[in-house]
Amino acid sequence: MDEENKDINSQKGKIGRREVIKSLAAIPVLGAFAYGWFKKRKYDTFLKNSILDEINLDAVNPVFQRKVSNNKQIRLGIIGTGSRGRQLLKGAGFLRPEVIDDWKEGASNSDTDHRYRDYLEQEDLNVVVTGLCDIYEGNAKMGLSACANDFREGSDGKMGSKPKRYKTYKDLLAADDIDAVIIATPDHWHGTISIAAARAGKHIYSEKPMTWTVAETYEVVKAVKENNVTFQLGHQNRELESYYKAREAISKNVIGKVNLIEITTNRNSPSGAWVYDIPEDACPENIDWYQFIGPAPWHDFNLKRFFRWRCWWDYSTGLSGDLFTHDYDAMNQIFDLGIPHSAVASGGVYYYKDGRTVPDVLQMAYEYPERDLTLLYSASLASNKRRGRTIMGHDGYIEVGSNLMIYADSGSTKYKEKIQDGIIDPSVPIFSYTPGMKKVDAITSPTEQYFAGRGLLYTYRGGKRVDTTHLHIKDWLDAIRSGTQPSCNIDRGFEEAMTAHMGTIAYRENRKVFWDSDKQLII
Repeated sequence: MDEENKDINSQKGKIGRREVIKSLAAIPVLGAFAYGWFKKRKYDTFLKNSILDEINLDAVNPVFQRKVSNNKQIRLGIIGTGSRGRQLLKGAGFLRPEVIDDWKEGASNSDTDHRYRDYLEQEDLNVVVTGLCDIYEGNAKMGLSACANDFREGSDGKMGSKPKRYKTYKDLLAADDIDAVIIATPDHWHGTISIAAARAGKHIYSEKPMTWTVAETYEVVKAVKENNVTFQLGHQNRELESYYKAREAISKNVIGKVNLIEITTNRNSPSGAWVYDIPEDACPENIDWYQFIGPAPWHDFNLKRFFRWRCWWDYSTGLSGDLFTHDYDAMNQIFDLGIPHSAVASGGVYYYKDGRTVPDVLQMAYEYPERDLTLLYSASLASNKRRGRTIMGHDGYIEVGSNLMIYADSGSTKYKEKIQDGIIDPSVPIFSYTPGMKKVDAITSPTEQYFAGRGLLYTYRGGKRVDTTHLHIKDWLDAIRSGTQPSCNIDRGFEEAMTAHMGTIAYRENRKVFWDSDKQLII
C-alpha cells in the first residue's frame, strides 16, 4: 500500500460513519456514483473509487447511436390521430399551432416551463406527412392541423400544406406517395392494419401492444418478414438512459443472481382508468362506427365505447396489453427475458363499476425456471401508492424508472466486508443515476405525472431533455434509412405480444398457461 492510501486509511477511524453515509446520500451525480462533497477530499476519493471498483460500473453512460445518412426524406402516413396519434406526430416533428400557443404562454409566465424550447430543439427528422386517416372528424381536423405545421409555429405563424385525408386505412395504404405508416388506432386494429401495411410494402411504427389476438400475432410476423419492411413497436421507454445503465449493471453482476423482478402500475384518476372526456360534438354523423367496429363483435353506436374503448375486451387488451407491456418490454430490454415458461393471473373490476369488462386491479406471475426467476406484475387503477419497478438479486437491488438507484442487500456476500466496515450502508444507494435532476418540469395532469415518472415522456441526452417518443421514432427512421433493425423490432414485438396474451388468457380463463417453445404455442 502506498503512503497516500496509508494516510487515507489512517483517517478512516476519525470520521463518523453516519456522517459519511449522509454525505453519500446527499447528491446523486448525473450518470455517476452518488457521493457527497466531503471536507477531507482524499477520503472522499477513496470511498468513491473503492465502491466504483467494487461494483465495476463506469461513470459514463453509453447510448447507442446508429450512423446513418439523413438525406433521404421519408413520406409518412398516419392512421389514427387521437391523443396518442398526435403525440406520435409531435415526436415526428408536427404539433398543432394551438398547443404551441399554450406552450408559449406557459413559457412567458414561468421560468421553468421549457416545453416549447425543448420542442424547437428537437431534431428535424426530415419527414413529411402525406396521408392521414381517422374515423372521427374532430381527431382528423386536429391531425391535419398538426401535419401542416411544418414551421413549428403558433396560430399566427406560417403553415405548410395539409396531407391528403383518407376515409379508410386501405385507401391510405394503396397510396404511392407513402413510404411508411404510423398506426395509432385502438388495440383491435393493430394487427389487422400491420399485416395490410406490410403487404403494401410500407414500413411500420405500431403502437403497443403489437396484436389483439394470438392468431394474428403469427400473421404480423410473417407479413413483416416476407415483405422485408422495417417494423418498430411503440415502446418508447427503450430510449431511457437509465435502462442502458441498468442493463450494464446486470451484465456486470452488480447485484448478484437475480431471482425476482417486481413491476407495478398504480394510477388513481378517471383518465388514468381510461374514463376520458367525450367531445361535445361527437355523434353518429361525424364518427364512422362501422369502421371502428371492424374485427370486433358488433355493438350499437356508443360514445363511451368509442372514446373509452380501453375499458372493453371487445377492442382492448386491458392492463396486460396497455400498461404491463411497457414494463415487460423494459425488463426484456435489460435482461433479454424472452417469452416466459408459464403465467397465472388474478384480479377483477373492483372500483370502476361503469360497465367495463377489463379489470381495474390485476396481478400476474410469470415464471422463467431456466433462469430461476419470477416476474411479478401488480396493478391498481384506484390508488396512487408509488411502487415502481424493482429488480432483486442476492447482493443488491435496482429501482429503475426515469432514474436509477442501486442498493446493496444487507445479506450480500459480495459487499459483506464493506458493509461491516461502514463504507456501504444498505439503506443508502451505492449508485445513483438521475438525469436532468435540476430541471423543474411543466407536468400538470395526474396522467402526465404518472408517465413522466415512468420515463414514458422524456429522457435526457447530453444534459438536454428529449422526448422519448421522438427518439423512438428517430430510431425507426434511422433503421429504415440504414437497412438495419430498430430496437423494438418484430422479434421483440412477438415476445411482447405472446407474453401479454399469456397473462390475458390466464386471467380470462382462470387457469395456468404455458409456452411451448418447440411448437411456438400457448397451451
